[in-house]
Amino acid sequence: MTVTKMSWRPSYRGSKFRNVYGKVANREHCFDGVPITKNVHDNHFCAVNCKFLAVVTESAGGGSFIVLPVSQSGRLDSHFPKVCGHQGNVLDIKWNPFFENIIASCSEDTSVRIWEIPEGGLRRNMTEAVLELYGHSRRVGLIEWHPTSSGILLSAGYDYKILIWNLEIGEPVKMIDCHTDVILSMSFNTDGSLLATSCKDKKLRVIEPRSGVVLQSSTFLCSVTTKREASFCLCIHQQASCKNHRVNRVVFLGNMKRLLTTGVSRWNTRQIALWDQEDLSMPIVEEDIDGLSGLLFPFYDADTHMLYLAGKGDGNIRYFEITTEKPYLQYLMEFRSPAPQKGLGVMPKHGLDVAACEVYRFYKLITLKGYIEPVSMIVPRRSDTYQEDIYPMTAGTEPALSASEWLSGINRDPVLMSLKDGYHRPNQLVFKAPVKEKKSVVVNGIDLLENVPPRTENELLRMFFRQQDELRRLKEELTSKDVRIRQLELELNNLKNVSPNNV
Repeated sequence: MTVTKMSWRPSYRGSKFRNVYGKVANREHCFDGVPITKNVHDNHFCAVNCKFLAVVTESAGGGSFIVLPVSQSGRLDSHFPKVCGHQGNVLDIKWNPFFENIIASCSEDTSVRIWEIPEGGLRRNMTEAVLELYGHSRRVGLIEWHPTSSGILLSAGYDYKILIWNLEIGEPVKMIDCHTDVILSMSFNTDGSLLATSCKDKKLRVIEPRSGVVLQSSTFLCSVTTKREASFCLCIHQQASCKNHRVNRVVFLGNMKRLLTTGVSRWNTRQIALWDQEDLSMPIVEEDIDGLSGLLFPFYDADTHMLYLAGKGDGNIRYFEITTEKPYLQYLMEFRSPAPQKGLGVMPKHGLDVAACEVYRFYKLITLKGYIEPVSMIVPRRSDTYQEDIYPMTAGTEPALSASEWLSGINRDPVLMSLKDGYHRPNQLVFKAPVKEKKSVVVNGIDLLENVPPRTENELLRMFFRQQDELRRLKEELTSKDVRIRQLELELNNLKNVSPNNV
């Protein structure tokens, strides 16, 4: 297979999305005064659903994030309540796709926590999580919900492991241990039967998550270090260009059996590459984007087959249309803004304004201003009627299967819904957290909560404070048991002193 190198020369192929444009919301619909985190971890620090906007915030002593009702825009009160139960910086947050009040977070304190946000939002600081999940020995950088099962959550830590959590029992049920360095990104396919990962060990992998078997893997060469190596690479560039793309982020492209990765070339220019998920030996097509250094985040809309590229620190968002035939990647247009973005949240499809022909909506974090602005991607149409051609049946909010069904080997496509008559969520599903006891966590014969020596001073401090909390809890439990023992002794003495006749 030969790698196709794309060109920026415009080719005016007929497409109904050729004139899509980005529209920034009016100031009254933006969020101001938000203390957005200054953490340099490569993540979005933002999660959105139809009810709430969650943003990781800057805080001293532990990690926190705020949860704002989407409808309550404007300037934020400096004393607005936060979710502040973590003892380390929060690194990732994700809303459950089936329970709109349930959000997961992960942190430098090695924990993953599940929170239930009350209707209408927070009225006071929230410190107690519905579930606290401990299994990683180092900080947890990524979390990902399963796309069709309501009770499956994946977490990736700096211990190079991915844990699959069954939230119906509150325990890890599988450990994926095939990575040799930090995991940079994770992406499920449409039915959740495959998992794609990118890793700092320069490998792109396609994994069967329930067994942990690596189905496909691709290795990328290291960067150029000398002039002699550069001239040699220039000679073999056409023959070995498939090894020049160093992947950073990966995303599955719906049901197309394709993967899209963003990364950098051997010459340190930002690139995107399209792959066949069943053959990672060589990309189908590569395209150079620019020479900037910020990480490129890919966002794919399976309904419109549009790909959005947003660079960390950039102000612009490029968008493409992806097809199964050549040229595969069709450049459409670019949304430009002078304000650099720290991260981006994406509104689910059922939260879009179909009357305005809105096909995608970003929530853009602007750290310097403490500002969050919605950016809507709109297809220009003159008619006010419902546009069925740009709003096909889309993944809804009902889970296709339970956690136990998925773990048993069953795969199902998402339950689809129509956006024609608006979105009215039936309030029937209720998230029930399991009652857990403190015990060891054993996966694949390994106790994940065994004592692991801290590697940094921060890890040592976190371990110390966690042990202090555990000692305090045990002392309180011991005191309560002493009181109960004394009460029982008094009752026993009273029974002995009662005369036999009264007995």
